[in-house]
Amino acid sequence: MLEGNRVSRISVRGFAVASATAVTTVGAVVGVASGDPQSSSDNFEAAAADTTLLAEIPMGQQAQVQVSSLTEQADAQAAAAEASARKSAEESARIQAAQLAKSKKDAADTKAKKEAEAAAKAKEKAKAAERASRDSVRDASSFTAKGSYSVAEVKAMARQMIPGDQFQCFSNIVQKESTWNYLAQNPSSGAYGLVQALPGSKMSSAGADWRTNPATQIKWGLKYMNERYDSPCGAWSFWQANRWY
Repeated sequence: MLEGNRVSRISVRGFAVASATAVTTVGAVVGVASGDPQSSSDNFEAAAADTTLLAEIPMGQQAQVQVSSLTEQADAQAAAAEASARKSAEESARIQAAQLAKSKKDAADTKAKKEAEAAAKAKEKAKAAERASRDSVRDASSFTAKGSYSVAEVKAMARQMIPGDQFQCFSNIVQKESTWNYLAQNPSSGAYGLVQALPGSKMSSAGADWRTNPATQIKWGLKYMNERYDSPCGAWSFWQANRWY
């Protein structure tokens, strides 16, 4: 049983050496049989040397060499598996980080868009309220109609109908267009009234008495300036640059 166990532990290398020894030994025998003394001597010497070499390798060390080789292979495989797992984990973390960053960016963009829309709506609402307040401080219908009006009376009406911060701009335009004459008519174009509406009949949207009532003409002129130039001062800026509005 002891000998059988020892044989089973012989490594591949040991088996190869034993095989070579066996072949050499057979060769030596053949040499003797053939009558070649030199060949027989050489073969026997080689067989003896191989036998000595095989005998010099302890069986325990052969087993240790095999175990060491298997351990190195296992360590290499474990290291490769660990590196692969680490690479996979890093890639997964990178993908998750990218997805999280994209989600945050999308949320920030959505929030910014909503805030911008809300700000735009608030601005438009404030602008509409401002325009509404500028349409008329005092309505034209609150004035008692007369057969005629002086320049001072017309200006007084305008002061009550035009917001305070816009009156001077409105006054500048009226002064340039009609010198505050509510009956003024341009002989060439047919423009009419304080603000020289062209044609004058446009002012009928503010009242049927647009020809003779300066309050109706002021009401229409203020609305026109607000809608087209955002305010009388906006209209005056345009007038200064173009000499018309």
